[in-house]
Amino acid sequence: MGLVEEINKRRTFGIVSHPDAGKTTLTEKLLLFGGAIQVAGAVKSNKIKKSATSDFMDIERQRGISVATSVMGFQYRDKQINILDTPGHKDFQEDTYRTLTAVDSAIVVIDVAKGVEPQTEKLVEVCKMRKTPMIVFINKLDREGKDAFDLLDEVEQKINLTACPMSWPIGMGQRFQGVYNLYEKKLVLFNPHEKQEETIEFTDLHDPELENHIGERAAEELREEINMVNEVYPEFDQEAYAEGELNPVFFGSAINNFGVKELLDCFVDIAPMPRPRETEERLIDPSENKFSGFVFKIHANMDPKHRDRIAFLRICSGEFKRNTNYLHVRNEKKMKFSNPTTFMASKKEIIENAYPGDIVGLYDSGNFKIGDALTEGEKLHFKGIPSFSPEQFRIVHNDDPMKSKQLAKGLLQLMDEGVAQMFTKEFGGTRIIGTVGALQFDVIQYRLQHEYGAKCSYEPLHLHKACWLTSDNNEQFKEFLQRRKRDIAKDKDGQLVFLAESAWQLKTMQENYPDVGFHFTSDF
Repeated sequence: MGLVEEINKRRTFGIVSHPDAGKTTLTEKLLLFGGAIQVAGAVKSNKIKKSATSDFMDIERQRGISVATSVMGFQYRDKQINILDTPGHKDFQEDTYRTLTAVDSAIVVIDVAKGVEPQTEKLVEVCKMRKTPMIVFINKLDREGKDAFDLLDEVEQKINLTACPMSWPIGMGQRFQGVYNLYEKKLVLFNPHEKQEETIEFTDLHDPELENHIGERAAEELREEINMVNEVYPEFDQEAYAEGELNPVFFGSAINNFGVKELLDCFVDIAPMPRPRETEERLIDPSENKFSGFVFKIHANMDPKHRDRIAFLRICSGEFKRNTNYLHVRNEKKMKFSNPTTFMASKKEIIENAYPGDIVGLYDSGNFKIGDALTEGEKLHFKGIPSFSPEQFRIVHNDDPMKSKQLAKGLLQLMDEGVAQMFTKEFGGTRIIGTVGALQFDVIQYRLQHEYGAKCSYEPLHLHKACWLTSDNNEQFKEFLQRRKRDIAKDKDGQLVFLAESAWQLKTMQENYPDVGFHFTSDF
């Protein structure tokens, strides 16, 4: 099979949501359909097995959250589906942001009772920044929740998506009878005691036969609501969806495996195959013969017996081959990989080759940083893999002066992994760690001690934001840096950062220095 055929087969997407909206359950049911797992609960049970392999994961188990992005692949209807299930917990949202750089589309999961929640708003904003096509799955229809029209209003107003219902619920909670699939013109009936949903072709809702399936009152309601849907919401348009301007909406219940097949079938039909990627030099087309890819995540194997790390590489063009020399662009050296792995649910398999859209795990002894490119020789720098302004800050103190080198090395490697961000003050050299959530500080402390033999403690620091700086007005920029020198630091890449103590101070600086750019991501 040629390169173009391989590309056409691939669908790589991320699943994003607020915690507890049912993201992991949906992932699991998609894997069940693909035959990647045989029993429900396998995704969760694998997490438990994995957590038993090392002490560090006790943190994960005690808090009952997933801290790592899971990468899973399976075959469905002659397509290779690659799912990236992201952590929902807000303390790990930066990992989620970076994962979204490696996908071609996304499924947004919303809880029918809670509607659009804050974490969902943030993640959708990132998808919109990248014009990522999104499908919305409104979950937990077997429970009482908000009215379907009210939910669509939230989707349009809170997260500014253009809703295009592709299925419509018949009742809710105890009255939930199923959905009408607008995309395929089918009635899909829900029976909580049956494993198979019942699907009936139903092109004309005015057919009196409808009453025999769902009852007179529900049939009347469904007809009225579908009429309103057809009047109010736009028809599905493939091009608008691909541009991120139209968002198909499905209703279902992942835990009951209801509505998931409709979602998956439609997804396979409409979701984009691997898309071109921007680099600083040029646009990379997936069908180019020469291989290129970038690292979007580094995951340390936290088992103390194995100090290896895995770099997750998204393939952007050409064919990746095992035991072939490729250029590590930042280090300017050739590397080859004898055991590149792919992921099928929790199982890792060594692969001989991979294609655009695939995610490959490369064993890494510390050569990679997030954003690094691998190519066949061309010097490319992939764009859009930002660091975000942290929300919590601590000053780091070395608790064992004899282990200063170990502390410095540990901090550097953990920052390369994207666990957190470090800013070093220009005035005095104070090291400040910034994270999006408090849990990350526990992770850093634990790993410094157990992996690097270094001990650290923290001093609280009240800051509002870390802003990356740019300016074309040298005179004004110099004056600003001189005036605010106590608040200026450098990130790990040497870029200048302003550490604003309050929202008021930041606003004042923006007004006083209009030619200085204050950026909340490092990718400006």
